[in-house]
Amino acid sequence: MILNWIKIFLYHLKQNKLFSFLNVLGLSIGIAGVIFAILYWNDEHSYDKWNPEKDNVYMVINTLNNNKWPYTVAPIGQYLKNDPNVASYNYSYNWYDSDLFSYNGKKQKIAKAFNTQNKFFDYFPFPFIFGNAKNALKNDSSIAISEKIYNTFFNKENPIGKQIKFGENFYTVSGVYKNEMKSSFAPDVVMTDNFIKVITQSLDQWETFNFCLLIKLKDNSKKELVERKIEQLFIDNVIKPEAKEANISLQQQIKEHGIVAINLEPLKEARLNSSLVGGWGYPEGVGNYQYLIIMAGLSILIMILSIINYINLATASAIKRAKEVGVRKVLGASKRNITFQFISETLVIVLLSILFALVIVEISLPYYNELLDKDLKIYGSQFYLQLLFIFGTVVLLGGFFPALYISSFEAQKVLKGNFNRSKTGIWLRNSMLVFQFAIAVFFIIGTTIVYQQVNYLTNKNLGFKGDQVIEIDFLKKFDKQSEASYKNDFFKNYLATKDRLSRMKGVNQVATANFSFGNGARSSSDYAFQNARIQGLNMAVDFGMMEMMNIKLSEGRYFNSQFASDTINNVMVNETAVKILGIKQPVGKEIVSRNGEKFKIISVVKDFNLRGPQEKNSSMVFTHLKTMPLMLQGINSIFVKVKGENIEETMSDIEQFWKTKVDTEYPFSYEFVDKKYARSFKEYVKQKNLFSILNVVVVLIAIFGLFALASFSMERRLREIAIRKTLGAETNVLLKELSKQYFVFCLIGFVIGVVPAYLLLEKWLENFAYRITIQIFPFAIAFLSLLFLTLIIVLAKAFQVTRMDVLKYLKYE
Repeated sequence: MILNWIKIFLYHLKQNKLFSFLNVLGLSIGIAGVIFAILYWNDEHSYDKWNPEKDNVYMVINTLNNNKWPYTVAPIGQYLKNDPNVASYNYSYNWYDSDLFSYNGKKQKIAKAFNTQNKFFDYFPFPFIFGNAKNALKNDSSIAISEKIYNTFFNKENPIGKQIKFGENFYTVSGVYKNEMKSSFAPDVVMTDNFIKVITQSLDQWETFNFCLLIKLKDNSKKELVERKIEQLFIDNVIKPEAKEANISLQQQIKEHGIVAINLEPLKEARLNSSLVGGWGYPEGVGNYQYLIIMAGLSILIMILSIINYINLATASAIKRAKEVGVRKVLGASKRNITFQFISETLVIVLLSILFALVIVEISLPYYNELLDKDLKIYGSQFYLQLLFIFGTVVLLGGFFPALYISSFEAQKVLKGNFNRSKTGIWLRNSMLVFQFAIAVFFIIGTTIVYQQVNYLTNKNLGFKGDQVIEIDFLKKFDKQSEASYKNDFFKNYLATKDRLSRMKGVNQVATANFSFGNGARSSSDYAFQNARIQGLNMAVDFGMMEMMNIKLSEGRYFNSQFASDTINNVMVNETAVKILGIKQPVGKEIVSRNGEKFKIISVVKDFNLRGPQEKNSSMVFTHLKTMPLMLQGINSIFVKVKGENIEETMSDIEQFWKTKVDTEYPFSYEFVDKKYARSFKEYVKQKNLFSILNVVVVLIAIFGLFALASFSMERRLREIAIRKTLGAETNVLLKELSKQYFVFCLIGFVIGVVPAYLLLEKWLENFAYRITIQIFPFAIAFLSLLFLTLIIVLAKAFQVTRMDVLKYLKYE
């Protein structure tokens, strides 16, 4: 019996090569999409999963003036030492630094260097190859390195106790750890450096939010108690003194200025559920959970579309196998036996489709990784259960109904030849075709709107001009442990470099700042004007920086070296800060920091997007580099505006100068500001590309289904068409008759697909501070393009049918 089934199955495959191929290809594309989504899903959910401390570790998130910040103040820790609910705490920066790693004559730039207190490895217990977590960060001269750095420099020798040079300082290697696991914090170099000293010197500073604070709780149910305690610390140490100074009640001060709201964000939620906008508080960044859900949902939708396409083809092709089923029933085959046969055939087709899908995935994976900026690999052991689930689901959904439908044929009716006049299954197949049209409409609309939004972001007036401005990595040659060093040595090196660059033929301007376009600023401070407060980004700039970037002023003047006060207490504030503070005629007014320092406003800067055009503008306070020397530690680059002509020659001259006069050790590295800034919204560019690719896939699958269904539908009507032609029907009349139902199907599918497309894309657009308004254009494009494709396919098939030999179908009548 099994052998007989196999022969029948192979016979029908040969007889219907095209439709068999479309079946396998359609299912393969759908399954490949789901496999891609599974790989991405598994990778994103693997972050911190390995970490046994993930349920107990929390990052302190502060909400100030309706903005969430991953930075907090240094004094909190000393109040948590004796808290019965807190096991420990650890301060660090929540970004990576880069510097030159040197050992035994070999040098390499390390981009993921991390400064922290010495409990870091209690929170991220990476396994150690050499040394141990307890002694890895025992003092400021210790440094722990990753296995990757170890393999690069030490050639299997024991590195413990070896002296290395990192940046301008020497350290002793105290440990080597593995960090290949996915983690929110995964540095290649970990050191305490000057960090403990910096924290100690900041224990009385409640106004400067510079540090990342991780807390490990003894009992997670006490999370809210710890949050309230930290909030109370701000009330006791900040709000109460301010109320006393203003001679008002505490309640009135809170009512007017609010409190610093605290949220302890668990590490286990850092990757996909961070409350921070863009998750910018985690060095490894965060995943886009909405993007992940969209991709998973769309992939599942495409697989459902593929299954529907398969069901349509299977039930439609049942016409050709009706007599086979009738004969087998007459010979004694049961309905259950026939059902099992056709399910078995589906099982083989699905198995072939999965194998073909895996081939598609393997071939396409490099392009998929490039699209997602990932390094995904196929490991069958990691998702074989999910693959088995896909196999079972497709067999069940795609095989059960067609098998049940075919096995229900009445032997007497089909053997008499009356089956072709039966309407059984036609309504369902047409409904499925309508559903395919609806999904295609959704994707076409989605692709158009996503393209419009990303194009809007790309061409939006950013408030600055980064074209022809390069950002060069600039190693700060100063001793981080000496305040005098980074005040004096930095300016000495920077000003000498600036002077030489400025005199080059192809250079227009040179300046620097402690922020980066697309990455943002690293610190913020609290500023007040009368009864209003802002948490302003600290934007330290050199003379000429604002002019070079073409950042406009709405009133006032730029910093000027002729005014000594510009390097002491003069500031510029942006329009957002002025609006929140409610300052009328701001030029000449004073704002006050938490520690009582007064700053005079000399101008109002027009708002510009710092981190990305998808985010709202933050309050900004601009000072000169000398006004807040501590900000010098945040400077990592020099900005150079080059002339438009002979750019290649200019860049060659700059590189030669840099390698010979600025830094003979550190690799010359630069990037154009506009290109770097474009990366700030690259995830949305990826979504645009993803929608475009999936749109093509969906339309192709819909075309497969439409072509197959139209072919079978018209084959059922061949005798009717022959009779009509004999009676004198013209070709154009026949074409209209054969295609009008598909126009109706297309219209119904469009109406069904419009509503979810509008609602979901409107929800997606809410992610953007600056967004387009959905107009009728995308919907018109969707309808017209789908109608055009439908008519092209249907009319081509219908025209082919009308050219048939009439006698062939009428000679037996």
